[in-house]
Amino acid sequence: MNKTKISSIQFEKAKKLIPGGVNSPVRSFKSVGGVPRFIKKASGSKIVDLDDNVYTDYCMSWGALLFGHSRKEIINSVINQARNGTSYGAATANEVEIARLINSAVPSMEKIRFVNSGTEAVMSALRLARGFTKRDMVVKFEGCYHGHSDSMLISAGSGVSEVQHASSSGITKNTVADTYSLPFNNIKIFKSYIAKNWRKIACVIVEPVPANMGVIIPNQDFLETLRIETAKYGILLIFDEVITGFRINDSTAQNYFNIKPDITCLGKIIGGGFPVACFGGKREIMDKLSPIGDVYQAGTLSGNPVAIRAGIETLLLIKKEKPHKKTNEFMKNLKENINFDGVLFSSFGSMFTLFFNPKRPENFEEVNKSDRDKFARFFHFMLGKNIYLSPSQFEADFLSFAHSAKDIERFIKALNEFFKKN
Repeated sequence: MNKTKISSIQFEKAKKLIPGGVNSPVRSFKSVGGVPRFIKKASGSKIVDLDDNVYTDYCMSWGALLFGHSRKEIINSVINQARNGTSYGAATANEVEIARLINSAVPSMEKIRFVNSGTEAVMSALRLARGFTKRDMVVKFEGCYHGHSDSMLISAGSGVSEVQHASSSGITKNTVADTYSLPFNNIKIFKSYIAKNWRKIACVIVEPVPANMGVIIPNQDFLETLRIETAKYGILLIFDEVITGFRINDSTAQNYFNIKPDITCLGKIIGGGFPVACFGGKREIMDKLSPIGDVYQAGTLSGNPVAIRAGIETLLLIKKEKPHKKTNEFMKNLKENINFDGVLFSSFGSMFTLFFNPKRPENFEEVNKSDRDKFARFFHFMLGKNIYLSPSQFEADFLSFAHSAKDIERFIKALNEFFKKN
């Protein structure tokens, strides 16, 4: 059994100073029970907690670490930049360079604005959509999580999926009234709602491949319908690719599905483990942003030189190393070896979810039929085998370029042991 003495002590100390003992709710292990691990260091595919337990990590900072922990080139680039200053509050050439790299990989992002988190990217994109269209309403989809800004915590997924009505206290009635949530993968309901309400709708926002209610595969015609119907009614289509950006290929889900949104939000991987996110789209839309337009957006640490340098190095490594070939091979191996009663393996690119569900979910309602208690037992069994998964049935897990064939072999072996006993 793994020892958790020091993590337990630290958790008790943390709860006295930090609400719930954590700075993001899902880290608390609330949905799986037990003591959250306090991590002191990490390298490659491994993390080490305060009790010196070593785990193979499949959470990978919630998908931010395509190359695993502490990749040498990224660390060195950050150290070199930090020696020249950590924050200027002024423009830098590296901001232009990372924008060029992203535009080259995601041509629909003709102009780009950098921020510090996916939440901030989405929040700013929504304001921009409202300012551009002069309409107020936002349409999203049940179970899709777009960060914790007020208007996006309406039928959200991810960590708030444990909250009644999948929302949050502290959100005004007017905010709720301006956000409408529809079932994912349901074309009929979407078309009907848009046809009746299009004059009020500024934008439709979607995770093209939802990963915050577990990995849900979209029907190809569903995403195509979103594009056709929004274009018909002058509604902006926003793809939240904070997770899928550079995760499933060397570009985005929009590249995979060949569907071009009006605005794209990116994060996680583009920061290489540092707080970087961005939103971008057509020139005529992005030029509504201040200082040249009337939609205000700003940030003291936006385009932070250290974080941007990490992002540049990550994007250059993607071009050089072609990591998706390796991660796709590992995912194929996992798929071929996971065939157990009562569990469904859902994956897209290098992200995956094991649903303890009688059928493959296609939307949030079906996801909620998953056996959370069995998932919790599974999570702790794998933890006992020194395998660290995302601590929620409603989150994705991730492969990285740092994982090895032996890591995958041990993962499959542990799975077999669990399902023999359960």
